[in-house]
Amino acid sequence: MNLPDPQAIANAWMSQMSDPGQWQSWFSMAPPAEANPLAAMMQDVGAGVKPDAMEKLKNQYMDDFAGLWQDFLAGKRPDLHDRRFSSAAWQGNPMSSFNAASYLLNAKFLNAMVDTVETTPQQKQKIRFAVQQIVDAMSPANFLATNPEAQQKLIETKGESLTKGMANMLADMNKGHISLSDESAFEVGRNLAMTPGTVVYETPLYQLIQYTPTTPTVHQRPLLMVPPCINKYYILDLQPENSLVRYAVEQGNTVFMVSWSNPDQSLAGTTWDDYVEKGVIDAIRVTQDISGQEQLNMFGFCVGGTIVSTALAVLAARGEQPASSLTLLTTFLDFNDTGVLDVFVDEAQVSMREQQLKGGGLMPGRDLASTFSSLRPNDLVWNYVQSNYLKGNEPPPFDLLYWNSDSTNLPGPMFCWYLRNTYLENKLKTGELTVAGEKIDLTRIQAPAFIYGSREDHIVPWPSAFDSLAILNPGKPKANRFVLGASGHIAGVINSPAKNKRSYWTNDGGKAKGADAWLAGAKESPGSWWPEWAKFLATHGGKDVKPKAKPGNARYKPIEPAPGRYVKVKAD
Repeated sequence: MNLPDPQAIANAWMSQMSDPGQWQSWFSMAPPAEANPLAAMMQDVGAGVKPDAMEKLKNQYMDDFAGLWQDFLAGKRPDLHDRRFSSAAWQGNPMSSFNAASYLLNAKFLNAMVDTVETTPQQKQKIRFAVQQIVDAMSPANFLATNPEAQQKLIETKGESLTKGMANMLADMNKGHISLSDESAFEVGRNLAMTPGTVVYETPLYQLIQYTPTTPTVHQRPLLMVPPCINKYYILDLQPENSLVRYAVEQGNTVFMVSWSNPDQSLAGTTWDDYVEKGVIDAIRVTQDISGQEQLNMFGFCVGGTIVSTALAVLAARGEQPASSLTLLTTFLDFNDTGVLDVFVDEAQVSMREQQLKGGGLMPGRDLASTFSSLRPNDLVWNYVQSNYLKGNEPPPFDLLYWNSDSTNLPGPMFCWYLRNTYLENKLKTGELTVAGEKIDLTRIQAPAFIYGSREDHIVPWPSAFDSLAILNPGKPKANRFVLGASGHIAGVINSPAKNKRSYWTNDGGKAKGADAWLAGAKESPGSWWPEWAKFLATHGGKDVKPKAKPGNARYKPIEPAPGRYVKVKAD
């Protein structure tokens, strides 16, 4: 067998990677489309590395590649410490394991090259993100010609796996997204969002659900939950065994839930002020009327928490303090460190969105979904390309991933305001903003706060969630609590005690020391953080009373059973 010259292979690859023009041609083919504004900067990556640093990287790469080649010739298998290449098909096939090892070496070189580029930290983060998109897309596991697992299944099934894979791909193209779960296994209202309740009020912007009490007594003050408008509320009410809503009801809370509409063109002009005034503040008024209570336990998740906090600041400016307590889950109030999402937000990209949408229009849910998928492409894109298309597998049923694919649109003016004033300019916490006719001062919110962050959250880094402690209820900081949960943005939140999984950290004495110091002194406890939250709600829920026999009241009559119509509307 005539083997190619390893030095020639290495030199050819090095010449490509040292050519700035090559970066743009590679990047133009790499998903996601949302990241395409970064393509121009890729031309400068090679040029941004100092010649001596490039020479050092090149020499190290040559040495590593030569060693890899010698091991291949000697029949020595490389150590593939990567779960994508952990199966016997990869480990046992010399050429496949060499391809995987070469790919990992090339990826290592690219990331090392990014580390040596001389530019601003923000620009370097964008370059690193763009390079990682290329690296993940070019994995040999993503192509039938270089994936031995897919080839093996093709032979074993006599071509049937390829036929099924093509059918899966065509079906997903018609749906407009990659199937992460068996979508036929779930239906909202049948086996998702099943907690009994009633829609007691609706506007074009939202429905208000009142859940049916299940305990002999309930806390006097109700719990009003505001989910993110970027996703559907039933992430908080999946199946009974992992429903945060059901758990809150079982802990003796009268629970109300805002179910945002999935905007169409009739709501294309809706603003951030509308979500605050006509959404959350309106829901507070209705909940107060139905419950007969002036004060409520308020709850916000992700951007829902940002909207709730803005609404409470508006009411504080008007002399009102309707919150007995405030719960914020994985929420930004201080947008100083937005993690990897920062790569999508700069003046050029925000201005482009404003030009497209500020005057009215919709930010499509599919675009938002592809953006979030690009933050974890191996888990949410390429894993399913390999399984569904190359191997012809059907994705298993998974409620959380079904919800993840159930997209929602956003009104353009609201989306543009949110991008500029929070992510880009971080004005929410500074007192510079006027919302619903009022100057926003978050420090005027007097409610004790329960702040939750997820340790591996890639959307809201937990130290940023922690920073809310310094903003809220400054007159009584000891009344605030911070709890850190294991896992990520969603899985960390949806962690029922019934599952007895994961763990969480508490350190009530270290809140003023900063996030790192807080964690260093924190106590880790096994299981779910939900009971900690339930105790907090009970503390601020008032006395125990008998639950009301019927939902709504004379003014707000039942409209339809939960989960209501709005949550079932699919994004166009």
